[in-house]
Formats: sequence, C-alpha cells, structure tokens
Amino acid sequence: MPDVRYSCALVTGASAGLGAEFARQLAPHCAVLVLVARRSERLVELAGELEKANEGLRVMPLEADLTDPSARLQTVGHLLSKGLAPDLLVNNAGLGDYGEFVTSDWMKVESMLRLNVEALTHLTHALLPTMIEQGRGSILNVSSLASLLPMPDFAVYAATKAYVTSFSEALRIETQDHGIKVMALCPGPVHTEFGEVAGRGTDTDFGAREWFYVPKEQVVTEALEGLMEDRPRVYPGLRVAVAAVAISLVPIVVMRLVMGLRLRK
Repeated sequence: MPDVRYSCALVTGASAGLGAEFARQLAPHCAVLVLVARRSERLVELAGELEKANEGLRVMPLEADLTDPSARLQTVGHLLSKGLAPDLLVNNAGLGDYGEFVTSDWMKVESMLRLNVEALTHLTHALLPTMIEQGRGSILNVSSLASLLPMPDFAVYAATKAYVTSFSEALRIETQDHGIKVMALCPGPVHTEFGEVAGRGTDTDFGAREWFYVPKEQVVTEALEGLMEDRPRVYPGLRVAVAAVAISLVPIVVMRLVMGLRLRK
C-alpha cells in the first residue's frame, strides 16, 4: 500500500458530504477504513468504489444511528471483535437546524445534541484509551466557524460546535504527552447535504454569500494537511481563515450588535 499512515481509520457520517470526501482522500493512506453512517446502501457503494480504486485497501461499512448510545457501543464492540483499533478517528457526523429556537422541533434539536456533542464525545472516550496504550493516534473533530459565534437562527447548532472546539482544545492538552494529535476543523459554509437537512421546508438559504463557500475537496485536503502538521485548528479557505481572525478580535459587545444586524430567516 502506498504511503500508509493509518492502520485503521474510522470516519463517521461517511455516506455523503465531507464524510465521503474524507473517505476518498484517506483511502490511499489506510490499511483499513471503517465508514459509519445510517444509510447503508451509500456506504456499501462507496466501499466498493474505494476498494476498486485502492489495491489492498479493506473498507468496512457499518450502518449505525450514532444518536443511539447502544448503536455507538455496538460499533466499537464490533471493531474490537475484529481486532481493529482505530489510530485515526474522524468525528464528522453532525446535524444542523436553521430557524428560531422557539419554533424548532424538539426531536430534531435533541438528535442534534446527541449527534454533535454526545456521539462525538462518546466515540472519543471509547477509542482514546487504546490510542494512548499504543502511543499514537489522531482525532479530527469537525467543528465549524459558527463555533466562534452566538448565531441567531443557528443557536443550538453554533452552541454544539462551540463545545466541539473547546473540547478539542482541552483534549489536545491532556493527550499531547501521549503522542496523540487532536485537531478541530472549523469550516465555513460548504455545499453538501447539510443545508437540505438543516433547513426547514424548502428554505436552505442561510445568508452566506456564494464567494464565501469553500469546496469540500479543499476543506478535507487542508484538514488532513493540518492534522499531519499537528495544528490545533484549521479554518479552510483564505476568506474563512481571515474571518476567524477578525471574529477573535471583536469584543463580545460588538459581536452582539453585528449578530443582531445579520440577515435573518
């Protein structure tokens, strides 16, 4: 296998969007690639594509609803039963909801909390001890530029991503003496199926300008390069990176005014 960096990489939310792109870009660099998502047909199709294009690669598609704690335990248990111990965990699975909190559907909000926060934390907790025991491993948590902002109409989503970024920073400090890399990927808007799921009805216009979007291929490339360089955070795309710096310099009192003037749903 050419340039194998990871004996076993696990990617969540791998059936579409950034997750599928992570799978494609990681495939040449893995001995075993584990793809986890709810849509098994897409996973099987992607697994066949990757094994055909990468000689010697073994792809394991696992159907799982990661909002369910028992499904998460079954996923980890299945890997251990196969003698697989991921040395790369890409916590990509996530869910959004666009609209005022008061009119949100609680079931969707609860699923978002379970997936964006609980599942990411649970999988990290389950797989990190083996990484530490082996003295190597990498964890890439997909956060968002929204993690830096209190965003009206994205209130819960932005809050979950603030958790992901903060958790990643703290975990990075805790594990740095064990040879573990931890990074938060904080992209701006990307054209994926996220908008279709986050939008309510046909409204998927979140107010972002087209010039601010970054191709998913670039997002994943910059993420994996940043992980190899052991960077704590990656803001893919020049405009997104500049925006992140600008946001970090703005006092919260000014940020409140700016967010109050933001184009609303």
